[in-house]
Amino acid sequence: MVALPWSQLVVAVVAACPALVLSSPLLGATKSCAHSVKEQVYHPHGWTIDGAAPPDHILKLQIYLPQPNFHELEQALYQVSDPDHENYGLHLSKEDVESLVAPSSDSLSLVDEWLVSHGLDVSSLSRSPSKDWVSINVPVQKAEEMLRTKYHVWKHIASGSTLIRTTSYSLPTALHRHVDVIQPTTSFARAGPFSTIFRLETEEFEAPPPNAPAIVANGGLKVDAACNTSITITCLQQLYNAVGVKPSAKNGNEIGITGYLGQFASTSDLQLFFANQTPAAVGSSFKFVSVNGGLNNQSSPGVEANLDTQFAFGLSHPAPATFWSTAGSPPFIPDVGTPTDTNEPYTEWLNFILAQKSIPQTISTSYGDDEQTVPLSFAQRVCNGFAQLGARGVSVIFSSGDGGVGDGDANPATQECLTNDGRNATRFAPAFPASCPFVTSVGATFHVPEVSVSFSGGGFSNVFPRPSYQDAAVGTFLRTLPKGKFAGLFNPAGRGIPDVSAQGVNFRIFFNGRQGGVSGTSAASPAFAGIISLVNDARLSKRLPPLGFLNPLIYKLPFAFNDITAGNNPGCGTEGFNATKGWDPISGLGTPDFRKLAEILAL
Repeated sequence: MVALPWSQLVVAVVAACPALVLSSPLLGATKSCAHSVKEQVYHPHGWTIDGAAPPDHILKLQIYLPQPNFHELEQALYQVSDPDHENYGLHLSKEDVESLVAPSSDSLSLVDEWLVSHGLDVSSLSRSPSKDWVSINVPVQKAEEMLRTKYHVWKHIASGSTLIRTTSYSLPTALHRHVDVIQPTTSFARAGPFSTIFRLETEEFEAPPPNAPAIVANGGLKVDAACNTSITITCLQQLYNAVGVKPSAKNGNEIGITGYLGQFASTSDLQLFFANQTPAAVGSSFKFVSVNGGLNNQSSPGVEANLDTQFAFGLSHPAPATFWSTAGSPPFIPDVGTPTDTNEPYTEWLNFILAQKSIPQTISTSYGDDEQTVPLSFAQRVCNGFAQLGARGVSVIFSSGDGGVGDGDANPATQECLTNDGRNATRFAPAFPASCPFVTSVGATFHVPEVSVSFSGGGFSNVFPRPSYQDAAVGTFLRTLPKGKFAGLFNPAGRGIPDVSAQGVNFRIFFNGRQGGVSGTSAASPAFAGIISLVNDARLSKRLPPLGFLNPLIYKLPFAFNDITAGNNPGCGTEGFNATKGWDPISGLGTPDFRKLAEILAL
């Protein structure tokens, strides 16, 4: 850290806090400086105060400092991701990215002085390599003093579970522009898995008649009739024009899957899956990496983790594969539709992965929150983290959500898409991180020929504006909507999701030694990631750089996707959006055609 001279520190603090007296010692001045509210949320739906927080309960507070040069990183990201730019494929190094997200010396010095004024030894604190965050462990009593707030034990009425949180916190006015966000404060995290349901094969699958003729997919390819009953690796290869592809194990291509919330990937189930669907992969496995104390409990596998690893790694074999198991849960502002947090601690994984020198080129995550349940400051900071991965040449892929345009309920009398801003107004509820403009979000299809499935998450962000790479495609879709349709229910200027789609119904997996079916956009994301990994393999075999951030590229290649023109995604008391020609907020650009992508991108 570069410390400012004493006179500059005093001037910097006084400029933001006029109440200070120049002759005051800095530490005392910072501590006594006038405070003002940094962040405040409305009373969360479905929660009630259940008493004062124990004063000695330890909180792990993460303090995020501003990244004043992030605009330069964003500019570089778009340059290296745009196939028409001279810098396409010239991805940044870890050190390059860290230099562009580093906080200012003023922020470092003033935040450290504030911490010292509260008795903390800043030399022993945990920090990111770029020093854009610092982590402290303090008892509730000290956190209340530092943040001029009152923590309470909050009880979730429906489940009875409890958390220690507050609905607002304050900082010295002098520090406001030197701190982006501090969590946990206004977050109400209750971890729970996505609603992936495992159904035994005998309950779910009906085999087609013997010698049933092949069916024709959207791209004109012939597909086994059985693929209208259940989805296998062979089905995806046939649907997405990847039959006969022979990837390399030695060109440096890698793929990764994130796991959270006690979702463990079974190696024994993976071997059963490989034996059944990808015999050449039998005997191979994945590298397990623990993040933030994440476990590897092979006696208690998760349906989600098994689904993700079996299909992503089955499609991309023999590419070296990694499964990250991350403990913890994210900041969460509950609402009626999401009284519990169903997803993962993105920042713990981001903090870990961004500190690594080498990262797999394709990463899939099958989790998400309703966008409005994520504090704005947290959503923006997490999204910036994904931009850092993209700049380093990583394709970051997320499921678009399983609630259609919100809660999946088309009945106006029972829908629960209520805003979490105190108005309780009805509004479509897009998913996050799928709504982050720096990730590729994946919706779901089913059947052959493919149709958008009703649960496929889609819509428009209420947080992130529409990125320029979407202007033409999304603008065309909006012009097809009848005037006034869904007025007030969505943000037409927001980032549209999903970007693409893949099959997402009745994926045949192995779980606890038994075969069964799983559905959801949580299946579509690893399927799409597997195809992208094959494209990366083709590029790396030609000594070309990996694809990295996909979106600026794929919106220029709509002809490399199978357009989905049927289906709708009901929710929030409506029938939702319809799939139509071109991009739409249920299927995106459509499903991938591997050979078309490879012929263009791996010449």
